[in-house]
Amino acid sequence: QVQLVESGGGLVQAGGSLRLSCAASGSRFSISAMGWYRQAPGKQRELVARISSGGSTNYADSVKGRFIISRDNAKNTVYLQMNILKPEDTAVYYCARHLMGRDYWGQGTQVTVSS
Repeated sequence: QVQLVESGGGLVQAGGSLRLSCAASGSRFSISAMGWYRQAPGKQRELVARISSGGSTNYADSVKGRFIISRDNAKNTVYLQMNILKPEDTAVYYCARHLMGRDYWGQGTQVTVSS
């Protein structure tokens, strides 16, 4: 059974930084693509950043140059380093695992950026 557990969310002032972590259980983490998504109140869930099994990354335009996604296959963990945070980054952030056409989701972690 695949489980994803996010951590690292919280309240931060604009301009600050947070680092989110997502620990995955189960096998085949190293061949899974991993992603971070977010959902703000009243809005649809959107992709923030994604990293392939080979380490290729892509980002939403709104976070390019500020956020960095990375992975540690030895720890079955994916990270999202968020810098220069803005109030519009406030959302619930979800970790996702994409493997063989199936998607697995974590429970989400709240990030709140105050102005």
